[in-house]
Amino acid sequence: MAARSIRIGGASGYWGDASLATPQLITGGRLDFLVYDYLAEITMSILARARAADASKGYATDFVSAAMLPYLQAIAKQGIRVLSNAGGVNPEACAEALREAIAAQGLSLRVAVVSGDDLVQRAGEFTGAREMFSGTPFPAPERIASMNAYLGAFPIAAALDAGADIVVTGRCVDSAVTLGACIHAFSWQPDDLDRLAQGSLAGHILECGTQATGGNFTDWEELGERLFDAGYPIAEVEADGRFRVSKPEGSGGVVSVATVGEQMLYEIGDPAAYALPDVICDFSTVKLEQEAPDVVCVSGARGRGVPATLKVCATWADGFRAGQLWTMYGRDADRKARHLAEGIFRRTDERLGALGLPPLSERSFEVLGSETHFGAAARDLSPREVDLKVAARHPSAQGIGVFLKEMVGLALTAPPGLTGFAGARPKPTPVVRLFSLLVERERVPVRVEIDGMTVDYRDAAGAAAALPGEGPGVRAEAPLPDVAQRGAEMVEVPLEALAVARSGDKGDKANIGIMARHADFLPWIAQHFTAEAVASFFAHFLASTGPGAVERFYLPGTHALNFLLHDVLGGGGIASLRADPQGKGYAQLLLCESLALPRALAEAHDLLSPRTAQKRG
Repeated sequence: MAARSIRIGGASGYWGDASLATPQLITGGRLDFLVYDYLAEITMSILARARAADASKGYATDFVSAAMLPYLQAIAKQGIRVLSNAGGVNPEACAEALREAIAAQGLSLRVAVVSGDDLVQRAGEFTGAREMFSGTPFPAPERIASMNAYLGAFPIAAALDAGADIVVTGRCVDSAVTLGACIHAFSWQPDDLDRLAQGSLAGHILECGTQATGGNFTDWEELGERLFDAGYPIAEVEADGRFRVSKPEGSGGVVSVATVGEQMLYEIGDPAAYALPDVICDFSTVKLEQEAPDVVCVSGARGRGVPATLKVCATWADGFRAGQLWTMYGRDADRKARHLAEGIFRRTDERLGALGLPPLSERSFEVLGSETHFGAAARDLSPREVDLKVAARHPSAQGIGVFLKEMVGLALTAPPGLTGFAGARPKPTPVVRLFSLLVERERVPVRVEIDGMTVDYRDAAGAAAALPGEGPGVRAEAPLPDVAQRGAEMVEVPLEALAVARSGDKGDKANIGIMARHADFLPWIAQHFTAEAVASFFAHFLASTGPGAVERFYLPGTHALNFLLHDVLGGGGIASLRADPQGKGYAQLLLCESLALPRALAEAHDLLSPRTAQKRG
């Protein structure tokens, strides 16, 4: 008989997350499942290099050594089942390491592997493909470092159905480990679209760990010391898909409509057409309700169909890069730093030309401390202390070596006040770029094995691709202020007083979600922050500010707006030379902006008190 509800603990948000989650959740979570998300595009290229150097590597080794090994006895005793994409580009090796650890402790836990996502040996089959966003041609196959399809949740559920206690996957979408647990527990079918969308949203809330419980939270000051002891999130999912987000009792952080709402908006693009392998999700009508302290109920996600294709991401080598962070202080520190950067690049250009080498492919310098991230919105601070980040890209390691030599060689010829934290000189490192494409599902044969035995599995989600669904949701227009109020006395109020916000990346795109603190504020926010206004604000980062450079989406269920900025991260990830290559701080830039609000509305919500003014800047 299917379960009535299950409790799932989100124990990892990325490879490198703190090791606190497993013991915390095992001790205080009362869990049925533990899920771990380790992978990002950058991670895949790192793991691919590790496997190339050692065939037994290529997975997140600390999943075995730190997250599992010390706690296998407790996991077995409590009957907790573990789902993780820690397998990276070598899930079989990860599973074998787990089996050895399990046997050494005299346990009988069964380990399953979901594979088939790794397409790197088949890269030559895709040479005619075009990048799904930029339209650029497929790189030469020999330059491909990793190539993986994003798998869904049904293979994970099949492994659980076959009796697996621990399921290790290669590249699956981050939320699939949570959805797989739900499909198994509730016997959801491929046409249960709304339930699949709700389970995917539960996974999306859990997939970044403490980002749902106070991490990166706009109102971080309210948490004080409790921020650093934030509890890892738990989703209690019911058979109809409704779920409640909480955290272990006694842990720090907070679970609120605002923290959960920020995480829901994180990196989703079009909220009415968030495409995953198992379902196209519509989060625009989601409702968030604070049921109790540190308990938020989530409902209202819709499923709009099932995609006939899978997204595939390849990483490939595109030259070399390097950079350095210097400190400059004293009078006119900003001007001195800029002068130094210009001198470094001038000397580099001259030396490259003298050696017969091509010019730099790209160059970048940012003066941190002078509001360089704010572009035209920067204030004239005349700072007396700044950090100078200088970076460059070149087709060859030799060319980057020239850049580094000239940069270091100018230290004694620089304006006064230059210093830096002592350490090894930087070295040329490969530039790893992302290439994304869509591939027909039948070209990605998924395999499910448990302790060496093949599980008979058919891609049920792929069979459901013929479901008519409803297609992408219609993009609703955000409300605008009542005309009758436009003649009212107006006051300037910081956006942070009116909304919380979160931002992040998808390749070379940035996503900024803004959720109003009260429904009354959203019309005024929407009037001020149009797609065109946001494009103008980020003009110093955008490759183009023309039509379509920024898209705006409306989520009426949470009184929120979501902005998608195209070609804004200088290539994104480790291909970018930016100080913020993933747009993690972009929401903070917008929150510093002010907008006009009727005085009566501001006073009604206590937005003009000295306390609020001090807190909100």
